[in-house]
Amino acid sequence: MKLNLIRKIFTKIPTLYTDRLILREMRRSDAKDMYEYSCNPKTSEFLLWDVHSSPEFTKEFIDYVISKYRYGDYNDWALVHKETGKMIGTAGFTKIDEENRVAEIGYVLNPDFWGMGLATEAAGEVIRFGFESMNMHRIEAKFMFGNDASLAVMRKLGMKFEGYQRDLLFVKGRYRTIGTASILKSEYYQEQD
Repeated sequence: MKLNLIRKIFTKIPTLYTDRLILREMRRSDAKDMYEYSCNPKTSEFLLWDVHSSPEFTKEFIDYVISKYRYGDYNDWALVHKETGKMIGTAGFTKIDEENRVAEIGYVLNPDFWGMGLATEAAGEVIRFGFESMNMHRIEAKFMFGNDASLAVMRKLGMKFEGYQRDLLFVKGRYRTIGTASILKSEYYQEQD
């Protein structure tokens, strides 16, 4: 799939639905909910970004995302809990290699909603979209060593752990070992049968 086709898909980011979630574009009205989890150190412990320093920072971040949506340059959905209407995290594609049809997914969830299977539900829908709508061949996810919960999500999605790259990234003042898991399109459809 060519980049301009991927950009076209994400210029008007489609709304997706799961049993308990709505995946939609981020909105300015999400700022309060996003700040609630983004200012919590538990949320970003195993992520590349630091906690949000203020509600204004979160608003500026959302404005940045909205500006990137206009050009199809941002591939993340807001996760909205159907029952409460609360924006509880994000999930989407952190990298897309259109030439090789490989995409990397990422997800973050408000700690108040951990342990309910919602990250698996959201990431599973992103993977489905990647294979069915974007015609990806391989979808992978990366995680920092020690983030066993994220690796468990990947395994529940049928992803296979491929290994660690030692001290790959310098994050928050120290080197971090990064693990990778992936699923191929053929494996995904085998799992669906």
